[in-house]
Amino acid sequence: MKASDHPHNHQDCIKLALSQANALCAEKNIRFTPLRQRVLELLWSSHKAAKAYDILHTLQQEDKSAKPSTVYRTLDFLQELKLAHKIDSLNAYVGCLHPEEGHNCQFMICRNCETVQESCDSSVFKAITESAQKLHFIVERQMIEVHGLCANCQL
Repeated sequence: MKASDHPHNHQDCIKLALSQANALCAEKNIRFTPLRQRVLELLWSSHKAAKAYDILHTLQQEDKSAKPSTVYRTLDFLQELKLAHKIDSLNAYVGCLHPEEGHNCQFMICRNCETVQESCDSSVFKAITESAQKLHFIVERQMIEVHGLCANCQL
């Protein structure tokens, strides 16, 4: 059975992400503004990384006053709260599956359909940490991006 044989409802992803974001903002006493909510919804509308200017384009269709600086500030906010990740190699953003966990995740990026899958395999982080310690190196940030073909595109 192919992965594509299992229907996926992005609305479920959006609802879960918004629920997590609302809870986190309430816990930290931070406003989860309609703009922040809308940008998070756009990040979760598919499992492809979204470029800031694509988000801006969508927002401008809804509100002509949307500006690039507003989108970038909102994306920065979502990253600070660990609700989103920046995929450096694509210069784009994805919603975070596990905002309550550390952000030492690995991203599997399909070169064909451009979907991004997040994996938070602690053994990968541990191996990098141990290797860095042997070299007397302090890891400040870890972003592992793996490019290849997803299950659907392998067929």
